[in-house]
Order: sequence, then structure tokens, then C-alpha cells
Amino acid sequence: MDPPHHPHLISDCLIHIFTFLSEEDLVSVSSVCKEWHEATETPWLWRRMCLQRWSFCNLAVLRSEQVNHSWKRYFLRRCHLEMKMTKGRAGGYTCHSLRGHTGRVVGLVYLHANSDELPELWNGNAIVCSASTDGTVRAWNIQKAELLWCSPVQSPLTGIVKDEQHEVVITADLTGLIKTWQCQTGQEVASFPTASPHCTLLQYNINNDWFLSVGTSQGSVCTLAGSALTKKSSIMVCDSFKVNVLLVSPDKKWITAGTKDNDDLSPKVIFTESLTSPSEDEDPLCQSVPVIGCQAAVFIPTQPARLVIIHRSEHLNNKALTVFDVSIKKTKYKSEIQVQQMESFLLTLDIRSSQILLEAKDSNCIVLAADQQLWVYSLKGALLASFKEHTMPISSISVDRFRVVTASQDLSLRVLTWRNNRDGGLTLESQYHLLGGSHTMSRGFTHVSCDYSSIVASVEGKDGKDVLKAYSFTS
Repeated sequence: MDPPHHPHLISDCLIHIFTFLSEEDLVSVSSVCKEWHEATETPWLWRRMCLQRWSFCNLAVLRSEQVNHSWKRYFLRRCHLEMKMTKGRAGGYTCHSLRGHTGRVVGLVYLHANSDELPELWNGNAIVCSASTDGTVRAWNIQKAELLWCSPVQSPLTGIVKDEQHEVVITADLTGLIKTWQCQTGQEVASFPTASPHCTLLQYNINNDWFLSVGTSQGSVCTLAGSALTKKSSIMVCDSFKVNVLLVSPDKKWITAGTKDNDDLSPKVIFTESLTSPSEDEDPLCQSVPVIGCQAAVFIPTQPARLVIIHRSEHLNNKALTVFDVSIKKTKYKSEIQVQQMESFLLTLDIRSSQILLEAKDSNCIVLAADQQLWVYSLKGALLASFKEHTMPISSISVDRFRVVTASQDLSLRVLTWRNNRDGGLTLESQYHLLGGSHTMSRGFTHVSCDYSSIVASVEGKDGKDVLKAYSFTS
């Protein structure tokens, strides 16, 4: 008597066996026979591989009927794109020079970016907005190397940021005039005069309400609300020194403000509600952070309000890095800010420059750059990686979940990618560099920004006319 045939049992066994295979082996065995091919096409297999490799897959997009992407196709496309972005070989990307500014580029932001979670956008058209001392704001389609719009000429611009919803860009000029511009058309929306020749801009939303905090040269933080830029409050933070440190916590409850221009002035933490909904009867809820000076600061993106500050150490010329958790303690009669130290360690770095660039990767990984060097630390002070690949100072860094890009005055971009090491922790690996042009025509890179599949950086021209370099990878 022949044994009973159980095709479902056979299929289930094959699928279980195939979970031990790599993606290359899975593709290979799919051509063995019809049964094996059907088993390898099981969506659960590819979904499992996606989630093992990327914990941040956008499942809603993959399940959407409007988006024709299977788990297998998502996995293979994304692997192919990341391979191109990791190797950086000629032919794996396109490079366009975006010309039009007749002055220095003071900043650039992505208006429409390709996300690591949205596969239908990986070959989409990213849009970048740049501001210049020539007094114009310009929006560019970087894949097509096309200028979309240009604002009327005004006073030389000093800074640019975008709002969280990507609906407007905000600029400040040399006279202290703040303006908002509609992202789609470049039409001016509103303006507000601060009379400050240097402004630091910070935009954030709280419960769908729009706010802009502006750090001024006089040491104050002025907060504006809504598309009309209505003034809500003004608070003195560092009298007679410009506010050039201005950050909002991920939970939007705290603003950190300070100056890099005086090593004796401590940064302050301000309860955001004191700025956006000030009370006539109570002083703003504000407290100094217990450190000496502030050379760089960042909030950890995966925590509600964990603040990292690089500051002057009590040990002569050394610098220290200290981590604080910020919270509020309410009693029956008053509220108090709690700034609790979590970690602190000395930075034994050879830093000659006063400029330190600081970014956070996740809850336990920070990236800092100074002079020609780049370091990766854990929040407990363990040095995870260090690099000295540039021949001139690093001017800007961009950090995301996939890579770190450093821009330097040596006219090169260095691309490094994140990898989990054998101990399960993160480390950074140097991959390749991208060149920005001729040293006879240019002085070096000044700003860099990235989305998932592109890199845009500004090159300082010796003729005073800066150029944007756009590097686009496609899957």
C-alpha cells in the first residue's frame, strides 16, 4: 500500500528548511523544480527576511493595494539599491551640478525626499531647496537637474530650515527678516522682522499647531506661531551673545538654547509651553544645564528628552560629553525642571578647531566630527570607531539609519555605512569617497544633506558662485 501524499506537509517542510538559506541561495533553489519554486515564492519567507534585515520596513505600504510590491520584490530592490549606495561605483549613480546661485550657499534642505520605507519613491524625484547670500531661495529637482522655482532677490540670506510637514521653507536674512515660502510654488507666505543680523531657526509642531523659535544675536529666543508668524513670546537666554544652539526634544516638551561663543555660559532648558503659551502671571519655566559652556548639543532621537552636550571640562583644556534626561516635577504649588545626569566622560580627542559637529544615531550611538576626524561613541563613553580620511577639516555631516556622509574642505565626501558587529552592537565602516570637482575652481564642500537614495552637497566656488552637487542612486 502506497503511503498517503501530503503536498501541504511537504511544502511546509520546504519552507521551514528555506528559512536557513540566504537570499542568494533562495533565488538559486527556486529554479530546481516547480514545488521548490512555489515554496520560495511564499510571502512569509521574504517578509521574515525583510524584518530580519530592516526592522523599519513600512508594512502598510507593502500591504496597500495601490502599491504593486511583493515582499520578495521589496527585498531584492532594496538590497540592490543599498549595494549601489554601499559600493559607490561609477555607473551606480548619477551626478549633476546644479548652477544658478551667484553667492555663497548658506544651507540646503530636502522638501521632497525618498524614504527608506517607501519603495515606490526610490526612483522618484527628490526636491532640494537652497538659500544663498545672493538673496534667493531656489528649489531643484535633483534627478532631472532642473530648477523648479526661484524667489525674488532680497537681502543676503543667512539660514534656511523646512517645516515638519514639508509645506513651507523658512529663511532668515542679514537684516533679521524671517520669511516663509510655499514649497510648491516659491510664493512668499509671511514675514517677521527680528532686527538680528544672525538668526538660528527651529521649527516644530505641537498637537498640529505650528511654531518657529528664533535665536537672535542679542541672546534671546523669540517664538512665532502659525503661517502668519504671530509673535508669542521672547525670553533672554545668554545676554549679549548670539544664540547658535537651538534644539527641540523628540517629545516636543523641551527647547535647549545656548551659545558656542562663550565657554563660561551654560545652555538652558526651557519648557516649550512657556514659549508657545506664555502666562502673564508666571515666569517662563527655564533652567540652566549644570555644565560649563556648550560646544555642541543634540537630543537622542529615540528617547523623549535625552540631551547630549559637549562642554568644557574642569580638567584644563579637555572636553567632556555629558548625557542628561530632562523631565518636569509638578507639585501642588509649583512645577520644577529636573535635569538628571545619566552619563559623563572625558573626550580624549585632539581637537584644534572650535567647531564640533554632533549627531545621534539611536539610543546608544553618537557621531562627532572635528578638524579632519570622525568618531563614533556609545553613550557610556566606549569608542566604537574612528576615522581620519580627510586631508582638510570636515565642514558638515549627515547621519541617518543607513549611512554617515562627511563633507570636507578637501573637496570630497566620505561615505560610511552602519553595520552590526559580532557582539550585536553598531559599528561604522568606511566605504568610498565622492569628488566635488576641480580645486582650481572650488574651495571645498560646505554643506551636505541626504535622503535614502541621494546625497546633495554645496561646493564653494572661488569665483563666489557656489554650486550644488547631486548624487542619485536608483534601484
